[in-house]
Amino acid sequence: MWYTCGKPHMVFVLKIVLAYSGGLDTSVIIPWLKENYKGCEIIACCVDLGQCSDGVSEMEDRARKMGADKLIVLDVREEFVSDYVYPMVKANAVYEDKYLLGTAIARPLIAKKLVDVAISEKADAICHGATGKGNDQIRFELTMKAFVPNMKIIAPWRIWDIQSRDDLMDFLKERGLPVPMKKEQSYSRDENLWHLSHEGLELENPSTEPNYRHLLQLSVPPEDAPDTPEYIELEFDKGIPTKLNGQVLSPAALINSLNEVGGKNGIGIADLVENRVVGMKSRGVYETPGGSILYEAHKALEKLCLDRGTTAFKEIVGVKLAELIYNGEWFTPLRGALSAFVDKTQETVTGKVKLKLYKGNIISAGYTSPYTLYNEEIAGFATGELYNHKDAEGFINLLGLPLTVRALMQSEQGNNTPKADDKEGMG
Repeated sequence: MWYTCGKPHMVFVLKIVLAYSGGLDTSVIIPWLKENYKGCEIIACCVDLGQCSDGVSEMEDRARKMGADKLIVLDVREEFVSDYVYPMVKANAVYEDKYLLGTAIARPLIAKKLVDVAISEKADAICHGATGKGNDQIRFELTMKAFVPNMKIIAPWRIWDIQSRDDLMDFLKERGLPVPMKKEQSYSRDENLWHLSHEGLELENPSTEPNYRHLLQLSVPPEDAPDTPEYIELEFDKGIPTKLNGQVLSPAALINSLNEVGGKNGIGIADLVENRVVGMKSRGVYETPGGSILYEAHKALEKLCLDRGTTAFKEIVGVKLAELIYNGEWFTPLRGALSAFVDKTQETVTGKVKLKLYKGNIISAGYTSPYTLYNEEIAGFATGELYNHKDAEGFINLLGLPLTVRALMQSEQGNNTPKADDKEGMG
């Protein structure tokens, strides 16, 4: 009784497209929709960004057992990496210095595909399993508003009285339906090609160290990684990775290969407390082995290819882009404009980066580019023809002119030259 709510019965809905993953939440949502939207057709739509490892037939069997009338699986792995992940990598977008946005960058694409299916199937509503506490409800629904502003959105977590993952499992057990996980592994997880996230259970207490040997699925704890370092080489063309160890790979295949090599070397494990859009803090463990390698390689190459001013401003843009992605504002004019700026900066970010992977560490092992701005004749300790040491004197005089003028003013006012620890005088 407490699993239902009277509100849904007040809305006449004939056909619903559900964002379906096969996990615990969406497994419950299908029978819940059947019970509360009498007679409606439920189309379960799995947008495959690399998480559909069970195969279409197994997933279809599971969805139908729960009560779905139809399953649609869309393989968007290549599109996900090329059109969403790579623009993020080119921007070096990282949220709060640590989060590589694995869940956030996936949601706009999933929502856009749900919209496409809803339009083609002439559905009355789109349903998602995001909770009322999280960021994903915002990310899904902002995208839907951008394309189908009048579409009805059903968010069960904002309607029903279910309060926990234990309640979800009880819901299925009471109806004799299969439970897709064991209680001790009932973490809230999100997986795609780019990452795997873990939330819930003991992770809700930030004073508790994660049991990584129990938790991790893409990676090994750094202490369990091989004792011998592994070298890899990545090649970029205009900021986009194209080759791994000399082999041309598709975007999805390249990420898969990096995940494999990074995972076995304990790369890309992040335990962080982040600030959610809805105002609360949350704690999660993220596995992003391949993504962590890509970010480090790309940043290393940019150090060769971008000038000082562009580098400084691009760092500001990267922070803002990360915020927009985290907030679900992918399909906005501002995000598009900032990405256009980033694309312009990447015109010369071409070259090769060699990295050493060792027990959770990513260590630069050399990089080259035909567009490098590093000039050994200028930068080296030996004096060359392109640099005159005497030029530095005039540069310093001009750079220090404001300080000189200020010191002269203070002298005329009878003030002593401020000491290093004189905070008021230095203000």
